[in-house]
Amino acid sequence: MKKRNFSRRAFLQGGAAAAAGGLLLTRTVMLDAQPLSGIPQAVAPSDRVRFGMIGIGMQGSGLLGGAITIPGVECVGAADLYDGRHTLAKEITANPSLPTTRHYQELLDRKDIDCIVAAVPDHWHKRVVVDACNAGKDIYCEKPMSHTVADGFAMVEAAQKNNRIVQIGSQRVSSVLCAKAHDMYHDGAIGDVEMVELTLGRNDPTGAWEYPPPPDLSPQTLDWDTWLNDAPKIPFNNLHFARWRCWRAYGTGVAGDLMVHLLSGMMVTLGWNEIPRSAIALGGIYRWKDGRDMPDLHTVLFDYHGIPVYVRLGLGTETPELARFMGPKGILDAGEFDLKYSPQAGVDMDPSYYTFSFPAKMREEYVKQWHAEHDPVLGKEPVREDVVYRGHDWDDMRPHLQTFFRAVKSRKPVVEDAVFGNNAAVACHMANESYFRQKPVTWDAASKTVKS
Repeated sequence: MKKRNFSRRAFLQGGAAAAAGGLLLTRTVMLDAQPLSGIPQAVAPSDRVRFGMIGIGMQGSGLLGGAITIPGVECVGAADLYDGRHTLAKEITANPSLPTTRHYQELLDRKDIDCIVAAVPDHWHKRVVVDACNAGKDIYCEKPMSHTVADGFAMVEAAQKNNRIVQIGSQRVSSVLCAKAHDMYHDGAIGDVEMVELTLGRNDPTGAWEYPPPPDLSPQTLDWDTWLNDAPKIPFNNLHFARWRCWRAYGTGVAGDLMVHLLSGMMVTLGWNEIPRSAIALGGIYRWKDGRDMPDLHTVLFDYHGIPVYVRLGLGTETPELARFMGPKGILDAGEFDLKYSPQAGVDMDPSYYTFSFPAKMREEYVKQWHAEHDPVLGKEPVREDVVYRGHDWDDMRPHLQTFFRAVKSRKPVVEDAVFGNNAAVACHMANESYFRQKPVTWDAASKTVKS
């Protein structure tokens, strides 16, 4: 007698291939990039948006270079505590006469500056944003919004008190891929989301923030004491300057560098603008034992109003960036350059494998009846179509900058405002607190604190 090997996996694989005579196809759709046309190409000097740049490091140099390509936008001053970046700002803007300074307050005092773009270490975010708002300046501030929970709420208060536009720099919020994911979810593509998975992995020294310090960095070319801000006072250390994300005193680790992007994209896609109820984290320093105190592997399970959101961030293994949204009607997979929709019918595609426990005659009768009730008409077999949408970039910097500059002129609110940015940042702080406390944490809205 021939041995029967009826496993659930074999049944599902067979059903997927046969699909009651159906067919599986994949269709690719190209999404148009957002045109940078919100501001006219020819703009009178009096109508231009003039901004000051604070921080011209790795991210700041990219923001500066991107911002000045937007029609009607002009950089009229730059500030950085390291003198080499004064030279860099002039090179990027192709303006040898660009005013530069170590003292960003000089930019805030200038009447000809409409707004600020800031890309400074996390432990400087609160001071720069609050000072800008109090000076009547709108500000684009890099993510994560805050270095601590208390900092974030102080920034929200300053923005609201001064009626200032504050936009945080998780750029995917303005990407066409994120907009498409939002529309598909709210059109019911996957039904009500039941779980979210957010993952990203790197496997190289630069990805782990082991950046080479500028060769001329010294107490003469850098205002080290000011750079430390409210962090513990230590002697000049060029690695702490270049690799500040590695230390809790200045940064927020992979949570503030990577997780906040993933969470912000999730919040826009699903229409969530809230702080999670709880977080439980595991991780450690497994590969990059270079003196850092922030984990190089961080896994977190959040509770967003009862929906589990799992996050995995690692610096020791390269894995694709992926935001996976799962519901009863299918899956939305958002990658770095594409969005894949895989619909699921949620019904049996073949007779139930449970009937292999029936006697032969009983099973034959069941199978015959099942096919009579479920098989499609010949020539009208169902087609299951996966759709892949491709776009410019899940992290689209220039459209995000344009959103900010438009808001400066129109005074219309932005999506990733201070409240949104704070909600995303608090989730990152909860992940870090759970890791360092080695226990689950919850959010106490009444006291605006993280509780163990």
